[in-house]
Amino acid sequence: MRPIKTLQKLHDEESQVVITEKGSPPRALFSGENFLLEDLPVGTRVIFPRPPMEGVPNVKAAIRWAINHPEGMDPLHALLRPGMKLTCVIDDISVPLPPMVTPDVRQSILEIVLELAADSGVDDIHLLIANALHRRMTEGEMRRMVGTKIFDAYYPDRYYNHDAEDPDGITELERTAHNEVVAVNRRVAESDLIVYVNVNFVPMNGGHKSMGTGVTNYASLQAHHNPKTIRDSDSYMEPKASALYKSNSRIGTVIDKHLKVFHIETTLNNRMFGAPTDFLAKKEEDYTEADRLKFQAMRFALGKMPRAVARKVLNAIPAPYDVTGVYAGATEPVHVKTLETSWKQYSVPVQGQSDIVIFPIPFISPYSVNSILNPLLVQVMGLGYFFNLNRGIPLVKKGGVLILLHPAYDEFDPEHHPSYIEFFNRILPETRDSMKLQHKYEREFAENPSYVHLYRKGNAYHGVHPFYMWYWGENGRQHVGKVIVAGAENNHVPALLGWDRTDTLTEAIEEARGFMGRSATISLLRIAPTLLADVKL
Repeated sequence: MRPIKTLQKLHDEESQVVITEKGSPPRALFSGENFLLEDLPVGTRVIFPRPPMEGVPNVKAAIRWAINHPEGMDPLHALLRPGMKLTCVIDDISVPLPPMVTPDVRQSILEIVLELAADSGVDDIHLLIANALHRRMTEGEMRRMVGTKIFDAYYPDRYYNHDAEDPDGITELERTAHNEVVAVNRRVAESDLIVYVNVNFVPMNGGHKSMGTGVTNYASLQAHHNPKTIRDSDSYMEPKASALYKSNSRIGTVIDKHLKVFHIETTLNNRMFGAPTDFLAKKEEDYTEADRLKFQAMRFALGKMPRAVARKVLNAIPAPYDVTGVYAGATEPVHVKTLETSWKQYSVPVQGQSDIVIFPIPFISPYSVNSILNPLLVQVMGLGYFFNLNRGIPLVKKGGVLILLHPAYDEFDPEHHPSYIEFFNRILPETRDSMKLQHKYEREFAENPSYVHLYRKGNAYHGVHPFYMWYWGENGRQHVGKVIVAGAENNHVPALLGWDRTDTLTEAIEEARGFMGRSATISLLRIAPTLLADVKL
């Protein structure tokens, strides 16, 4: 007879996968800035996130313990000395999603590190946001992330965004054995010590990717932000299955050879929703009458708002994430521990693939915080991130059908995504072939002086960024046989993306069954909160 703990473990894992029966409740599903309430066919497998893990009892105590008991390096206090040049490199606003309730864990880490540095006589300190080719964070976003006290003490001269286009601000260290450019921010290259402050939102974050991607330039990113590397990655979330991870590791190993980098990585649970929206994390079977009334009221209110207002309301609700782990020290041993904790929260065992998989697409992505989830970002969420929420075996079978739930509106943010507009309207109508896009147009956009200026002086993503977003969906496009966007409010956006459209989810399922056969199996990834389908064949 199995011990009680084993029985409990099996029950907890299996309870995250629910098979739809007659009488199963309708599912509350994200579709952009609102929700759908959908009855699913009998037999549909609904995969729910795990319940949130317990957070550490005392975040600051966990940070102090980690930096005093690091992995593979001396304690942080032993690395600090008077007169040294210290740079704290910080993950940008792309993680976590939505932004967390303040104080942000990055603020908590910096408060401890900066106090320790002051006690050690270190006064040449800069805080650098690792935004790579992402948009520059705004003054308000920067203040919120680190708190008013740190912001006022360091901004703007010693707390600023990385500039990948500063002709005097990048230093090339050397090249890897694969001829990959290893270039970093000059301030970083000239520092005696770098402390990297990480938020590990999903297993793809952290490790060598932090420095290798966050503080580099276009020339270095070309090594792995390209269609071939993406096609060679079976999952972005599983290091051994990711060519992207392997390239970052080669680059990061060179960085670690030249620079002293002390990583502080943190993991979060998936407590994405707090009161009064915490019911969204529940299975619909567990809704109370009050939950159902709150959902109906929220859906009604969002439906009555102009989309821009609904978007602003949703972006204004922070997530009450708890910190579940803090690990510090050398890059690789730290990241091993980070990944272990991350998978404990996100991994949901799933037996077998499905012919048809449904992805509800919410209002937010790493590249649309306080902005618009434009068509290219809908594409990257569905075929890029959600498709890759696995350990190397996709939830959908080869040649299967993905159904995305989103209005697929033709809206772009000209301040944040100016080059996306040209990419979508001028380039994509000519070809959706990533290889052709890369060879014919990528450099034109990357070197466009207007886009370079908007990246450096405004709050725009780099001119090349829409290409990366298109490449990011490459392995999903190569794998599936058809994509249907259910609830699309127009015909031309799905057509440009190479997708079919339907008015309703029911119609999309019927079309998918016509493509895959009437006995096709169906799975719904009930996201958000975040989960990763650990598929076993």
